Amino acid sequence: MTIFIGSDHAGFALKEHIKHYLERGGYEVVDKGAYNLNENDDYPDFIAPVAKSVADSNGEALGIILGGSGQGEAMVANRFPGVRAVIYYGFGDTGVSEEIIKMSREHNNSNILSLGARFLSEVDAMHAIKLWLDTKFSNDDRHIRRLQKLDNLKI
Repeated sequence: MTIFIGSDHAGFALKEHIKHYLERGGYEVVDKGAYNLNENDDYPDFIAPVAKSVADSNGEALGIILGGSGQGEAMVANRFPGVRAVIYYGFGDTGVSEEIIKMSREHNNSNILSLGARFLSEVDAMHAIKLWLDTKFSNDDRHIRRLQKLDNLKI
């Protein structure tokens, strides 16, 4: 499976670790930038290409995007039709964090994971990524119906 990845300066260091982690796991990783640390870069420049690539993949690819909080990054990604980006920045030791990751895939078939690099350790980020990648969409009729409604919204 192909995973597109991108981040601004706030997520750059973590992105580099994640790339190697995914490659060791057998994933094809396509880095959409940033390619070097530049404190003055702007997250939309790197997140939009990830989102477009995931949207154009017809369900054949996933994306991981990073920024300081993951919030703005998810906002950019979710502007692309067919993208369902979810945000993760950890919730401590409550166990809630694992359920959030699992539900984002099982119920919502999320295809982009947005990580808040300023709130996650490298270990926690890798754990969240593994859980997200290992969790599959349930294919329950009710979830399919809801996603179809989401895809067909006219605003």
